[in-house]
Amino acid sequence: MPVDRHLPDFPWDTLAQAKAVANSHPDGIVDLSVGTPVDPTPQVVRDALITAADAPGYPQVWGTPDLREAISAWFARRRNAAGVDPDGVMPTIGSKELVAWLPTILGLGPGDAVGFPEIAYPTYDVGARIAGATPVPAQSTVQFGPRAPKLLWLNTPGNPHGQVLPIDHLAKVVRWARERGVIVASDECYAELDWRDGVDDLTTPSILDERVCGGDHTGLLSVYSMSKQSNMAGYRAAFVAGDPALVKRLVDFRKHAGMMAPWPVQRALLAAVQDDEHVAIQKERYRSRRNTLLGALRESGWRTDHSEAGLYLWATKGQPCRTTVDELAGKGILVAPGDFYGAAASAHVRVALTAPDERIEQAAARLTAD
Repeated sequence: MPVDRHLPDFPWDTLAQAKAVANSHPDGIVDLSVGTPVDPTPQVVRDALITAADAPGYPQVWGTPDLREAISAWFARRRNAAGVDPDGVMPTIGSKELVAWLPTILGLGPGDAVGFPEIAYPTYDVGARIAGATPVPAQSTVQFGPRAPKLLWLNTPGNPHGQVLPIDHLAKVVRWARERGVIVASDECYAELDWRDGVDDLTTPSILDERVCGGDHTGLLSVYSMSKQSNMAGYRAAFVAGDPALVKRLVDFRKHAGMMAPWPVQRALLAAVQDDEHVAIQKERYRSRRNTLLGALRESGWRTDHSEAGLYLWATKGQPCRTTVDELAGKGILVAPGDFYGAAASAHVRVALTAPDERIEQAAARLTAD
């Protein structure tokens, strides 16, 4: 059977009617339905891209040594993971493609299970289906019973809800996985956007954190993207790091498939991962927008759950999410319904912080108008 017959409909296509309603608002739409950055790409990144624009030859699938060493240094500097081997680092063409293709690259197929959070971004499920494996959403490892998955996805901070998995929880998952020979891949692309009190200059814990894995990265992969923290979504600049043996398998497969990050993008990624200042500046932009929207939601009687990190507020009015989507569309605000992310999320909506300041202020005013 063709692979596409196993895939669900693209969820954002179901928002067409609500988007049309929101677009009809006299003061225009405030689109908070997707996490697409709207602020300028930092100059340090653009300069690096321009400098590398003369790129007549093929880039390296594995990435250049200086790029892999810089990513290793970033893990030590920002993620409390000092032992990341540069041989266990590889740039990717954005992080979504790795999420979608990892089960296939690892050789999973019929009879294999891929676990992922019960409330989660749809691509974990899609990646399992592409490989012909069985997608298994689960709230905890207990739900797997005696049949452990071959691959277990974690997502911290979580999309859509912004939940941060603490160190002790991550360590428990690592122990459970190693007892059963399970590969753990942790999608951590919002880690620099942590809103918890007392952690202003820290990131959320990584699966490669020494306190989580004891400095042993066997069977572990951390997936990271520069799209959110560096406004580089259009660059498709990301990387995976962890177990050198697993990364070598990825490199060997991708050589055959021609899956390589372009040379100018690798140079831009190098510049971005070496510069912390622009990340701190961008974080403050999002902090301001978050405070504005969070205050408006609370004033209007909404409840927000988790939302501890990342680019979204996970909000509910205690009613079906599609009802909430339609009500907000009438105010000219478009949000993502919780059912995009699993049946357990059917009473929530995801409200993105990714809109210009003026549109965020517009959304807050509309939320509190009545």
